[in-house]
Amino acid sequence: MNVEQILKTEKPIALESRSLIHLILVYNKVNEQYASALKEYEISLQQFNVLRILRGQKGKAANLQTLNERMVSKQSNTTRLVDKLLVKGLVNREVCPSNRRKIEITITKEGKELLLELDRIINNTEKDLLADFSKDDLVHLNNLLDKF
Repeated sequence: MNVEQILKTEKPIALESRSLIHLILVYNKVNEQYASALKEYEISLQQFNVLRILRGQKGKAANLQTLNERMVSKQSNTTRLVDKLLVKGLVNREVCPSNRRKIEITITKEGKELLLELDRIINNTEKDLLADFSKDDLVHLNNLLDKF
């Protein structure tokens, strides 16, 4: 991915700016690929993330705060995401019997089944995105990204 070609500029971009622009362009490409993979299922990447978090609870309920803390994209409106998943029958939402102010959210059987199918699709998408990287490249990339 050549930043100058994508931005259609002949003028050199300062290394610091180029690096950050490059990260944004890569983020956009990855996001587009994920969105494209999930589009057929009418699930957003954020909804997919909520379902994965709930599956990771291993049958235990999660509340909105737990979901917010574990979301990859922190600016997501978790309440809205849960509402959409509820309409699709992929999650259940109940008032906690011991604390009526707390809402408990669990994944349904349908949600788990959909996730199994989506896992394969997302794994293939990730393999495609990372096809040009060796294991050593990925270790090095992660070490560099950890510096952020």
